[in-house]
Amino acid sequence: MNIKTILFTCALFIVADYTLSAQADAEKEILLPIHQLFDGMRAGDSSMVHAAFHPTARLQTTFTNKEGNPVVHTADLEKFLVQIGTPHDQVYDEQIWGYDVKLEDNLATVWTPYSFYLGETLLHCGVNAFHVAKTEDGWKIIQITDTRKKEGCKEK
Repeated sequence: MNIKTILFTCALFIVADYTLSAQADAEKEILLPIHQLFDGMRAGDSSMVHAAFHPTARLQTTFTNKEGNPVVHTADLEKFLVQIGTPHDQVYDEQIWGYDVKLEDNLATVWTPYSFYLGETLLHCGVNAFHVAKTEDGWKIIQITDTRKKEGCKEK
């Protein structure tokens, strides 16, 4: 092997390592508002939850109703925040089983399988699909769409 080949190979490893490190750092930043959302839910802190969202954020749920028909329901963010901040006896605990992050420029999509508990009672499970945007204030949730089912749920 000649010196040019060795130097070229070393340069490739340095660039690859830098790229992987930068991507890992970006993923940590992208996940911050998602962690903030779930930490705030567990704490019953609506201000903490609110800070994770962009002002124009939307919340949607997809499910199959009792008649077997597919439904898409849009929830009001303000009502969700009131629910979180209203004192309740049991903890809202959404357990996340992993993260699949896709990033392009200032937009990230994060796919997270989850199980939702009220206290120690499993209520439902499914998948969250987050759209997270980079803003002047950092990464913010702009959209959450989730699925909900009551069978086949992973338990903590």
